[in-house]
Amino acid sequence: MSELMKSALYFVLGGLMVSLSTYVGAQGRGFLAAFISTFPAITGVTIVLIYLNGGSQPAHTYATHLLWLAPAWIVYVGFIILTLNRLGFWLTMASALTLYMAAVALIRLAIR
Repeated sequence: MSELMKSALYFVLGGLMVSLSTYVGAQGRGFLAAFISTFPAITGVTIVLIYLNGGSQPAHTYATHLLWLAPAWIVYVGFIILTLNRLGFWLTMASALTLYMAAVALIRLAIR
């Protein structure tokens, strides 16, 4: 399979997951949408594809860094939960993404 075909397949797989989660969430089924978004299918497929394209060590490194980034994700989601009704959607999202990036930078410094 060519690199272009691989990239197109990855794009379609990711897009399907986002579309499905968005559709279900817009129906008011937040728990199911969150389950779809966090279901390990995307992570699992990513690990499989990294393994197939790069071997065991890159797949292991990817999985390890997923754990390191979990605290930053918790900060991001926690901030959204705590401030969405107070700050409004766009300010909350911009602030949450800024906090996420700051947390990632701190984690990056810590694991060096």
